Amino acid sequence: MDAIQTLYDGLIGMVSQEGLIAVTIISALMFVGTILLIPVIVVRLPANYFLHDDERVWLAEYHPVLRHVGVVVKNGVGLVFLLAGIAMLVLPGQGLLTMVIGISLLNFPGKRQIERRLFTQPMVLQAMNAIRRKFDKPPFVLPPASMGTP
Repeated sequence: MDAIQTLYDGLIGMVSQEGLIAVTIISALMFVGTILLIPVIVVRLPANYFLHDDERVWLAEYHPVLRHVGVVVKNGVGLVFLLAGIAMLVLPGQGLLTMVIGISLLNFPGKRQIERRLFTQPMVLQAMNAIRRKFDKPPFVLPPASMGTP
């Protein structure tokens, strides 16, 4: 108990108590938010999502202004998920899975290679396919180069 009190006193010395409360609330909201949103995103992705490198035009059938606003919002949500996933590597939560979802929402060069590298991690693949099974969706199809990866 003394170690926890010492750690708490050290944190209070670096950050105000209000700041710690705010970080705790934000952490809890991110944890609950990712638990609720990850299944929605994983279920909506097509089973062959990781097979092609082609760029998809998000909201292609909508007005260009609405499409650009949507892309900005999607990238903002992706950035939040990515940062939350990085934080969850040391905090409670599914860090790698959250990072995969965040990266899948972002638009940047080389995104597909990073997605595949993270996605083929056995824990991530098993977790995503388990979510898909619960919603009667087929498992993700891996690219041929990843088939031998455990």
